Amino acid sequence: QVQLVESGGDLVQPGGSLRLSCAASGSISSIGTMGWFRQAPGKQRELVASITGGGRTNYADSVKGRFAISRDNAKNTVSLQMNSLKPEDTAVYYCNAGITDRRGFWFDYWGQGTQVTVSS
Repeated sequence: QVQLVESGGDLVQPGGSLRLSCAASGSISSIGTMGWFRQAPGKQRELVASITGGGRTNYADSVKGRFAISRDNAKNTVSLQMNSLKPEDTAVYYCNAGITDRRGFWFDYWGQGTQVTVSS
């Protein structure tokens, strides 16, 4: 059994900062690309940022220069530092990871989501 557990969502004022964290636990053999997605009400889920096991990153154009993704391979964690937050960043943020379990099977795992609200 593998789980992704997110934390860090909150209500923040425009221009503020938040840091989201996600920890993978369970019967893990290896973790590939990890990422953060978000879904705002009435909109499709979209990729915010991703990071490969080797540290190569990818960002949505809307967050470039404001958000930074990082991971700790020893701790099986991925984080998203969000700066200069805007009301349009309001969404439920989901952690995602491609994980090979100890039986050798690969699955695409999702966290339960954490709410980020940017409002004055």
